[in-house]
Amino acid sequence: MAKRKQSGMELMAFMPWPVCIVLGIVAFVTIRYGIGWYLSSFGGPIGQAMGKQLSAGMYTPFAWLVLAACWMGALGSYIGTRRRRHLLETQTGLDSLRAMSWREFEMLVGEAFRRQGYAIQETGLGGADGGIDLILRKDGAITLVQCKQWRTRQVPVNVAREMYGLLTHHGATSVKIVAVGGYTADAQRFAQGKPIKLIHGEALLAMVRESQTAGPVKAPATREVSPTPTATPDCPKCGAIMIQRENRRTKDRFWGCANYPACRGTRTT
Repeated sequence: MAKRKQSGMELMAFMPWPVCIVLGIVAFVTIRYGIGWYLSSFGGPIGQAMGKQLSAGMYTPFAWLVLAACWMGALGSYIGTRRRRHLLETQTGLDSLRAMSWREFEMLVGEAFRRQGYAIQETGLGGADGGIDLILRKDGAITLVQCKQWRTRQVPVNVAREMYGLLTHHGATSVKIVAVGGYTADAQRFAQGKPIKLIHGEALLAMVRESQTAGPVKAPATREVSPTPTATPDCPKCGAIMIQRENRRTKDRFWGCANYPACRGTRTT
C-alpha cells in the first residue's frame, strides 16, 4: 500500500513543541523584516525596490499565516506528547496492548524508548503494512524500529530480512522489531548473530512497566553512560530482549528469553 505523504503541519507535530514555537517566531521575523532588509541593503536596483515594498509590509499577512501554522503545529505536538504519555501510563497487560490501533501501538513503543533515553524520530514511512516506523538515536548509534501490532499472527522471517536490508541501506547500527505476539522459528534463526533484536509482547510489557516506574527521562546530552544494574540483557541464543523469571524450585532469579518456549536462552542475574 502506498504511503500518504505527510503535510508540513504533520511534520511539525512530530517536532518538540518548543521548537515549533521558536521556528514560528524566526519565520515571522525573517519574512516580515529580514528579507526586505537584505534586499534593500545588498540587492541591485530591482532588489532594492522589492526590498522597500517588503519592508512596507507587503508580506505581513503571509508572515502571520506562517506564524499561526507553526504555533498550530506546536499545539499538535504538545497534545501528541500528552497522548503518548497517557498511552504508556495506562497499559495494564498484553490485552491492553492488543486493543490499541497500529498507530497507537507505534506511539506507545516510541514513548517507551524515549523513556530509555533515546531521541525518537517518527518517520511516517511505516503504517499498518510495516516499514521503518521509528528511528532511535543514542550515543551516536542509529537504530531502525518496525512495530507489528498483530494480534494473532507471528512475525515471519521475511520481515526480519527486509529490516536487515534497510539497516544496510540506511547505514544504521541495529534493528529492533517490536511485536505484540511472537516470531516464527525461521525469523529467530535469521536474527541470530545479526544486529537484529526481536522484542516479544511480554518483553515489551516489561519495558513499559519499567518505564511507568521510572518516569520520563531526557536523552543524554553526552556520551557518558553509567552502568545500570537493572539493564535488560539480550538473549545469547536469538538476540531477543530478556525478562526476569524465578526458578519455582530454588526461588533463584534469572534472565529468560522473552521468546520462551521457542527459545530457551538464559542468563544469570
